[in-house]
Order: sequence, then structure tokens, then C-alpha cells
Amino acid sequence: MIDILINKTNRVLEKISQKTSWTPQSIQDVNEIPKGDMPGDIIKIGPKHIQKAQLIFPKMLELVIPVLEESPFKRAVIALCGGSGVGKSETASLLSYYLNQTGLGSYTLSGDNYFHRIPKYNDAERLRIYRHSGINGLISNGQYSVELRNKLKDLQESKNDTNPELIKDYPWLSTYQKAGKKGLKDYLGTIKEINFNELISIINKFKSGEPNIYLKRMGREETELWYDLLDFSDKNILIIEWTHGNNQNLQGVDIPILLSSTPQETLEHRKARKRDKEVDSSFTTTVLSLEQELLMSQASSAKLIISKDGDILSHKDYIRIMMQEWIAEANNE
Repeated sequence: MIDILINKTNRVLEKISQKTSWTPQSIQDVNEIPKGDMPGDIIKIGPKHIQKAQLIFPKMLELVIPVLEESPFKRAVIALCGGSGVGKSETASLLSYYLNQTGLGSYTLSGDNYFHRIPKYNDAERLRIYRHSGINGLISNGQYSVELRNKLKDLQESKNDTNPELIKDYPWLSTYQKAGKKGLKDYLGTIKEINFNELISIINKFKSGEPNIYLKRMGREETELWYDLLDFSDKNILIIEWTHGNNQNLQGVDIPILLSSTPQETLEHRKARKRDKEVDSSFTTTVLSLEQELLMSQASSAKLIISKDGDILSHKDYIRIMMQEWIAEANNE
């Protein structure tokens, strides 16, 4: 079976090499395009997603052809990463569709299936870590007391303990929030939060030519957890769409592609998408900000960086733009 894929791929690569450029065909109905595999995920492809995918595709094709040529099983792994809600799912679905048009079989995998906990439990664990770390920070700083404890309990019950605007009323919140962020930073995007090994195993199986691989499915309820056996016998490319697709803990990705966005832009995407409850909470803003810091720290490994307006950026320009926008947002607060 793998010999058939290898022979077919060689013919496709030869055909592609004869073209000076490859322009994706127009899409008649975006609803007919296969989407990612995260249960319950709502993916709505719009004109901006198509425009961005058409910009990325030729550059991505240039990068993936040498990888396929060198691969003994004619397989490659591409990761599309970026802030939550930036359009990874939509763009990845389009890129996978365009790859299939060229004759290169592609499948889109959602990395969100590989967290240790379903979303509501992971959100609860994130908040627990933040609060526990914050309290320990107060204790270490000699600020903890019965009076403070009672006031902090009130703020936690009203979900205002993560609100930075209240520091002016409660100066000790600065210590609490700073320690909470540090504790949360040590959890987000790490092996404590994500089962990277399971995803690495899937990547290794795919690149080793296995025709059938079990993939995890994890929705938003305890009963929404199962595995599907997928047929990869005709697939050349695995696209992983995921915030942490460029994470140093994820091994085996050949081409990481970063979709750039600021935390505020990410938040607006999530509001529009209505993906989770309390999407506009101060704690969610904290999580998105820390995730953005993580993405920035890993950006130098990306093979392509795409701006929110669809421009291809150098790493230097990406960092400059992100810092400018962060400063502008801070000045507007």
C-alpha cells in the first residue's frame, strides 16, 4: 500500500515541478471543505481566511516539496500555530483542501484533542494553579492575614481576583496576581497540561508510513472521549492546527507556520466565535497574554510568519510589530 503512495507522490511532485507557480482553484462551497477533527468545534470559513490561505499556500508548497522528496515514505508534517481564535482551523482546512487539489493527500488534525483534561476541567486547573500560586506569593511576601484572606475570598467568588484594575483599591493584589501569573506560566503549554508524547507518537507513526492510526477525540464533556481509526494510506501531509504547534515539546514537525495576532485580537475572535463561557473575563485575558508570550518566544522556529493582514513577515519584523501593538494597547488601557 505504501508503495502505491510513494509512486503516486513521485508523479505528483514531478508534475508540480513542471509548473512555475501553483494557484489554488476557486471554491464553490466552503461548507463542502473537510474541517478539523475537534468535536463540537464551529469552523466558519470567510473571505479573509481564503485570502490568507491563498497567500500561504504557494510558499508552503515550496517548503514541503523538498521534505517530501527526502522522506522515504513521502510524508511531511505541517503545524499551523497562533493565538486561540486567530483562524487556525479555517486556514488549515483550506490549506489541506488546496494540497488535495494538487494530488498530495492531506489530513487536518486538531491539537486541542491532546490536552490531559477536557476544556472545563483544564480551565478549572488553570484557575486553581493561579490562585494557589497567588496565595503562596502573599504568604512568602508576608502579606497574608485573616482579614486579607476573607477579602480575597470575596474577590474570588465574584471572579475579580484576577482583575488588574482592582490593584489600586487593594495594593496586595499586585503580589497575588504577579505570583499567580508565574504559577500559570509554568503550566500553560507544558507537559503538565498537554500529552505531547501521544501526539509525537502519532507523528512518528505517520512519518514511518503506517497506513492506519488511531486518533483521539475529546469534546467538552466527560463522555466525549474516544478514538477513531483513520486511514492514512493515501495521505502525504498531516496538518496540525493548534496553538502549541510550534512548541519545543512537540517533536517531528517539519514546517511550523505562525499566524500572528495580539491578545486583544485573539479575544475579539473568541467573542465572535462564542467558543467558551466567560470568554471576556480578566482571567481569560491573562491566559491569552501568557500564551502570546509563549508564542513570541518560539516564533524564531517558524518557517513562515503571517501577519493579521496577511503579509509574510520576517522574525525581526514580527517581534517589532508585536511589541508596538502591545505598547499601544497598554497605553490605551
